[in-house]
Amino acid sequence: MSRELTPLEKVYAARNQGELADAYASWSIDYDRETVALGYCLPFVIAGWVARYVAKGAGPLLDAGCGTGLAAPGLRALGYEQIEGLDFSGDMLAVAGERGFYRKLEHAELGLPLPWPDGHFAAFLSAGVFTEGHAPPSSLDELARVTQGGGHAVFTVRDSVLERNGFRRTFRRLQEEGRWLPVEESRPFRAFVLGEPEVTVRAFVFRML
Repeated sequence: MSRELTPLEKVYAARNQGELADAYASWSIDYDRETVALGYCLPFVIAGWVARYVAKGAGPLLDAGCGTGLAAPGLRALGYEQIEGLDFSGDMLAVAGERGFYRKLEHAELGLPLPWPDGHFAAFLSAGVFTEGHAPPSSLDELARVTQGGGHAVFTVRDSVLERNGFRRTFRRLQEEGRWLPVEESRPFRAFVLGEPEVTVRAFVFRML
């Protein structure tokens, strides 16, 4: 008899957006407790890169793929008051809303047109979203569009999809189109410091032109 997949395994095994939405809907209540128990660190460490490059008071930040909103408390503690979020899971957004740290939350899907005008944000951040079975690299086009010139993109990409899914090609294309310049690429590091040792990511920072 095959064992039942863990919630995290169901997320990575999702074959389409419908299955991914169902996986997160059933996991939303226990998501924080179970991922933190595995040592999930991305929503917390991403704030360090934001603080390195984005001045407090520069303008609103977009937490793209905010999930249950784990990144927001750290950002607020660092002095970032204007935080908006988007996620494709309404159940996860409901949990994020209860935290009370977001100025606005939008039910939207990365890879599709976003409901903000050009240059609305001083920066966008995205932690743990560009991974197996999740948002495509084409999401970066819209995220770049809604970020102002001189603003920053701060996000992680899982190593297993970085080349295979075309993220580096998208990075180069956006640079060649004169839309951004690379600022920093971290060394690979573990997304879960206690479990899932095979899940390694890199953090990237780009400056918009």
